[in-house]
Amino acid sequence: MRLISDSGFTTEQEVYLTAFVAGLKEGRDLMPHLGQDAEGRFTHEEEETVFGTPVDELSREERIKHAKNGLDCYDTILANGSENQFPEADDVFRYKFHGLFYVAPAQDSFMLRCRIAGGALSTYQFRGLAEMAQDWGPGHADLTTRANLQIREIEPKNCASVLMKLADLGLTSQGSGADNVRNITATPTTGFDPDELIDVLPYARAMHHYILKNRDLYGLPRKFNISYDSGGGVSVCADTNDIGFYAVRVGENDQGVEPGVYFRMQLCGITGHEQFAKDCGVLLTPAETIPVAAALIRVFIENGDRTNRKKARLKYLVDDWGFEKTLEETEKKLTFPLRYFPLEKCDAPKPKDKQGYLGIHPQTDGKNYVGVLTPVGRMTVSQMLALADIADEFGRGELRLTVWQNLIIPGISDDRLQAALTAIQATGLSHKNNTIKGGLIACTGSRGCKYAAADTKGSAVALGDHLASKLILDQPVNIHLTGCQHSCAQHYIGDIGMMGTKVKTDDGESVDGYNIVLGGGVDDQQAIAREVWKSIPATEIDSLVEKLLCAYLAHREENESFAAFSRRLSPEEIQSLTAEAKTGEAAA
Repeated sequence: MRLISDSGFTTEQEVYLTAFVAGLKEGRDLMPHLGQDAEGRFTHEEEETVFGTPVDELSREERIKHAKNGLDCYDTILANGSENQFPEADDVFRYKFHGLFYVAPAQDSFMLRCRIAGGALSTYQFRGLAEMAQDWGPGHADLTTRANLQIREIEPKNCASVLMKLADLGLTSQGSGADNVRNITATPTTGFDPDELIDVLPYARAMHHYILKNRDLYGLPRKFNISYDSGGGVSVCADTNDIGFYAVRVGENDQGVEPGVYFRMQLCGITGHEQFAKDCGVLLTPAETIPVAAALIRVFIENGDRTNRKKARLKYLVDDWGFEKTLEETEKKLTFPLRYFPLEKCDAPKPKDKQGYLGIHPQTDGKNYVGVLTPVGRMTVSQMLALADIADEFGRGELRLTVWQNLIIPGISDDRLQAALTAIQATGLSHKNNTIKGGLIACTGSRGCKYAAADTKGSAVALGDHLASKLILDQPVNIHLTGCQHSCAQHYIGDIGMMGTKVKTDDGESVDGYNIVLGGGVDDQQAIAREVWKSIPATEIDSLVEKLLCAYLAHREENESFAAFSRRLSPEEIQSLTAEAKTGEAAA
């Protein structure tokens, strides 16, 4: 006999139904088609998700993107501009999809970040950017560590004019901020570098336009960087990117691969998290790089973490999956199989010229390129206009931006070289391979960025002037100053790297300071710098670095580089030698 309860079900049926409902509750993540109403009752409606993540579990930025695509806020830009008002709440984030950064409280204005494929600009475009800096900006512009250009102090009423003029110049800022693929970088000397294996600018431009033309490639879990290295003498820091394509030559082999020039694919560079990109075993023809990158980005879009911003970069997906699964999922989106080839069977790359982005260098066509030093990337409008005139009169009407915050003027013939150098000098800039100032890199810093804990550009300029007046180095030393843990100036790859922090003085005052790391490098000198000093007040930086370099000159072995010196010794040994160093006596 079966007992009937008040519900009309037998005891057996009630037990079964109770267990069934409990199982449904426990398995909701596995059954996303089941939803619940406001009273917790199951419904047949699908639960709203973003690539499988329930909306209520998304991070704040993801909820903003889900509510409205950042690319669709142009009407808001126009409306705010008509009232000269800054964006509010969620629209601050959406503006970044158009390359407009509201940088309050550091500055009550916008910063514009462009997209400049491969860092290549015509003089017409460069003049146009100078005009924008004059008409709507502060009268100067800043070169960045992604071979890009930024203009600050833009008012809301001018935002639409800025975007329209960019388009008229054949440029754009779309996707240069927020969770998008950032500016595509390339070896700055590509196309005229005698040491390179292939001209990579056409592929960087093709990648740039592919990203622009495919709306689904916007709104990634976090930002994404792609770079092309031509195998030439100037570094583009490709191994710091999410995808780094390195040109290599393949000779006769027993793997069934035709000899020729290919690209190795390196993945998951993120030096702010102390990691370089790693070779994943894949060998690609030049034409294959665009579809493979697009497929990998789409895998990242569909599977990257959208709940935790600190774990939302490609690195963390690959950490979870491993290269094998990541590449298997990528291959599913391709019409051709991935080609695997041992790295050791590729010809070894040539070493990079540490300051090959400065000075006079021969080109493949018998002419010369000249690298111009722009201190911490800042140029006045008059300097920009003069450089454009120089590139037209003596060069080939083109400029190349580098990831070292400087620029290159290509195509100068031998008989015009001295006149070009004289014209460059007249701008107040220099082409010389300055072993100290030539490797000085700084992010925007606290004068223009709310995240920065120190005035990095101010500190860098003061440090460069101080060291230049006290020391002569026979080898270049790169010094990178970054304002916060985002590491826009990539302090971990500098010979000397500094990250801004606030330091408490004895009387309790909070002042600018830096944590100092030593021994970083990229490419053939690849290394993550080690922390040696912590919480050093900015007022003590000049004397400390001077003593450090004097200790290096006094105690290096033969012609040892600073990187090798700082890696050979322990942090404690470096601290001791620096404390004992006598300034002014060990200068080369």
